[in-house]
Amino acid sequence: MELVSRQDPHLREVVRFAACCRALTLLLQALFNLLIPDHAADAFSPPRLSEPGPWDLLVERLLGGLSRWDAEHFLFIAERGYLYEHSCAFFPLYPLSLRAVAQGALWPLQGLLRLRSRLLLSAVLLNSLFSLLAAAALYELGCAVLRCRGVAFLAAALFSVSPANVFMAAAYSESMFAFLAFSAMWQLEKGQSWLAGLLFSLASGARANGLVNAGFFLYSRGKRFALQLQVGSGSVKKLPLLWKQLLSVASSAVLMCAGIFLPFALFQYYAYVRFCGPGISLETIPEPLLQLARDKGYRLAATDRVKPPWCSQRFPLVYTYIQGAYWNVGFLRYFELRQIPNFLLALPVTLLGSWAAWTYVVANPRHCLTLGLERRKSEEEGKPRAGFCCPAVFVYVVHATVLLAFGFFCMHVQVLTRFLGSSSPVLYWFSAHLLQEHEPLLWSEGTDHQTAAPRSEKPLLSKSPGSCGKGSSANPVVRLLLNWRLLTPVSKCVLGFFLSFWLLGLILHCNFLPWT
Repeated sequence: MELVSRQDPHLREVVRFAACCRALTLLLQALFNLLIPDHAADAFSPPRLSEPGPWDLLVERLLGGLSRWDAEHFLFIAERGYLYEHSCAFFPLYPLSLRAVAQGALWPLQGLLRLRSRLLLSAVLLNSLFSLLAAAALYELGCAVLRCRGVAFLAAALFSVSPANVFMAAAYSESMFAFLAFSAMWQLEKGQSWLAGLLFSLASGARANGLVNAGFFLYSRGKRFALQLQVGSGSVKKLPLLWKQLLSVASSAVLMCAGIFLPFALFQYYAYVRFCGPGISLETIPEPLLQLARDKGYRLAATDRVKPPWCSQRFPLVYTYIQGAYWNVGFLRYFELRQIPNFLLALPVTLLGSWAAWTYVVANPRHCLTLGLERRKSEEEGKPRAGFCCPAVFVYVVHATVLLAFGFFCMHVQVLTRFLGSSSPVLYWFSAHLLQEHEPLLWSEGTDHQTAAPRSEKPLLSKSPGSCGKGSSANPVVRLLLNWRLLTPVSKCVLGFFLSFWLLGLILHCNFLPWT
């Protein structure tokens, strides 16, 4: 962070609150894991090949709740590599990071802890760090885009009690992805294109939906070119100069997008070489892992196995094959009567995301129709609107809406909460917007502190909704919770969604019970 950012009391409070929430999360998951017996779930559970010592048992007791469900896949990949074909659904950056920390920073503990325990401990340390950094990056991004420090502050505080909280703490890649994605968006807003490209590229090495972030670069370059064409419209631009600008914009966009797609392409190539090539000898694989493959029907990267069907495809993409063959992911495949409970789990985030898109479109119909490519009079005067409905939020709303629609129609719908919660700032910005607009307790304190020029409209008083007066560094989420009985119904619904999913996730997920 820059020196000015480090001196920002709001940023200090965001980091402090994130640290407190993470500590409480770790405490509660340990408590729930001790008090509630684990459910006998039909989930990936590889055999432990070495006997645990007393310190291993202690780590499992205290942190075992964070190794459930998909966390087992990440920990297994970090320990054994991509031994099974279905493991290729999980991208390599996060397990590689776990392995690096376990073998590096935690190397002195190898006499006390086996590798898996050090990997679990690495996951807790890394995810705690990434969560704090993601909250800080979301705050900085909000200040740059919303131009309203109070809403950015409230949104970053809400991130610390995210409904996807348990996945930010468990050995999942959500925290890493959120940090990389929010940081890349912030750097792009600052004009640091190459650094943003690097961070977006790393994000696509952590999760497949990182590829969608290429849209930010395409839109940024396209918008810049469109606005340049509108400058000095009275003069006729020379055709060679126009083509030169277009070529420059197109080449930079293609180069950046290629960098974002590179980790995905390299991983697909690695999977092709490993599972479609000569493979490895069965003798190098421990017998318990071979038996697990026989019992569950897992395909191994071994020499005496038949090549998978995706190897003979024109574009042999293991990721898309695995999603369809192992998890039945595809358009409308999840639309079954027995999946109604999962659709109900996804209902709150679906309604919130749809409401956010509708609110923005209603507030900016012309801006949406022109895709934000038309130069606005307020921008020419240097007085853009502030808050969630400001023009700069357009591309983020489009991004969130695309993710929401894709997740609802093509994925296991219950993962929408963590899918959006770790990928888009809109979930937090719009929730903060609703609280700011409907909660008088926030108006009285004037939590919105505008970070740029004031609105072009007549400014409102600090005790009015949506105002941008001088703000306080006191935590607005804590204040609202301490005055729960005084809250409006909208505030109770928003905070109730965040806190109920925050707590239920810890209770259910950490004990192998079905959750999002």
